Amino acid sequence: MEKDWVGNKTAIFKTLGAQGHSLEEREVNDYYATEPKATRLLLEKELFNHNVLEPACGQGHISKELSSWGYHVVSYDKIDRGFGKVGDFFEIKKWTGDIITNPPYKYALKFVEHALSIVGTGAKVAMFLKIQFLEGKARKHLFKENPPKVIYVASCRLNCAKNGEFDKYTSSAVCYAWYIWEKGYKGEPIIRWIN
Repeated sequence: MEKDWVGNKTAIFKTLGAQGHSLEEREVNDYYATEPKATRLLLEKELFNHNVLEPACGQGHISKELSSWGYHVVSYDKIDRGFGKVGDFFEIKKWTGDIITNPPYKYALKFVEHALSIVGTGAKVAMFLKIQFLEGKARKHLFKENPPKVIYVASCRLNCAKNGEFDKYTSSAVCYAWYIWEKGYKGEPIIRWIN
C-alpha cells in the first residue's frame, strides 16, 4: 500500500485539501481583505437594517458590496487604507443600525462583544470569521450569554487576501463562516450553508 503523503512540510496541508497554506508571516495589523463574493452570499440569505456600520473596512471590499445592494454604509478603519474614515471602533459608544465586518482575527472576540454592547435590541451583528471561532473557553462564555442566531458556513472555501492583494492569494486553507447575532436572541444557533 502506498503512502498518501510524503512527510514534508506541505504534505499534511495537501492531504487536508488546503493547498493554499502559507508559511509566511501574518500581516502586522491583521489585515486580510474579504472576497466580495462572501458579502454577496451573505446578502442573498440575510436582510439588514438600512444603516450599516463597517468598523474594519480596510480598502472597502465589504462596504462597496453593501452599498451596491442599497445599504447606507458608514465605514471606519483604525489604519488609513484609502477608504472610509480613520477611527477606532472601540471609541464608538452607540450605533443605530446593524454592524457587518471581517474584524482583525486577533481582536475578533473584542469586536463581537463591543458590537453587541453598542447596538440596540433586535439589531444584527454579522462577523466574517474562521470556523474555529466556535472553539475556546472565552468564546464559549460569549456564546452562552449571547448565542449567534445563525451561522452561515461556507461549504466551499472563500478567500481573504493579505493586504487586499487577491491576485497573490487565489485560494484559501481556511474555512470561514458568517456569524449573525441578533441582540437579545437567546435560542439555539441555526447552522446553514452558503455556496
